[in-house]
Amino acid sequence: MQEALELARKAEEQGEVPVGAVVVAPDGRVIGRGYNRRETDNDPLAHAEVMAIREATRDLGSWRLNDCTLVVTLEPCPMCLAACQQSRLAQVVYGARDPKGGAISLEYALHQDKRLNHRFEAVYQETPECGGILTRFFRRKRDGSGSPKPDQKG
Repeated sequence: MQEALELARKAEEQGEVPVGAVVVAPDGRVIGRGYNRRETDNDPLAHAEVMAIREATRDLGSWRLNDCTLVVTLEPCPMCLAACQQSRLAQVVYGARDPKGGAISLEYALHQDKRLNHRFEAVYQETPECGGILTRFFRRKRDGSGSPKPDQKG
């Protein structure tokens, strides 16, 4: 989770919503890294999870991420949870809940849907810093002070 948090901080430094993700191979090696780049890339699909999944599939040379785990700082949205299902991840671990946009909180339980050909585990691992970085980011957005400079900590 710590590496995903570092990626979230990198997103924040670039003015992106601070979400980071890593894909971990069964041997513990990080094979994919990503952070939000929607604003930077002008791409609605450039969520941290998608970026990490894309890098992991390039590393493995396969779209199938069997037995791999995605670790992400924020609960995946429906699109990202579907991407996890499509890439055949074994597990998703997330550090902060997203009651307004998270697939699981919104009861889009794609990871458990028996109608689909692949199911996987989704685990909430409460990590206060994951929610804290988002709270600070949006507080600054609302009060007009914007994103912090790289040397500022909120």
